[in-house]
Amino acid sequence: MSAISVRDKVIQIIAQQAVLTPADIAPGQTLDDLGIDSLGLVESIFAIEEAFDIAVPFNANDPDSGEFDISSVAAIITAVEALVAAKTAMPAANAT
Repeated sequence: MSAISVRDKVIQIIAQQAVLTPADIAPGQTLDDLGIDSLGLVESIFAIEEAFDIAVPFNANDPDSGEFDISSVAAIITAVEALVAAKTAMPAANAT
């Protein structure tokens, strides 16, 4: 999956949770800016995990801690791109 399609899919997921169109989502916005509460965040994380078949290192009890940066839409996109890239690289690493 290319970086553009990861970006677009993440924005689509976030837009769905915010009940907005993807065009209404800007990378610099926070989830608070978009009206996404803690439940919406958890649902977004689950949707991202399902869409990309990845495990997001996220603790719903302490969302600001951990490896997964949720500080902005751009940060979420970057974190998902990294997880997708790591998943893609794993089969190659295991083949050696």
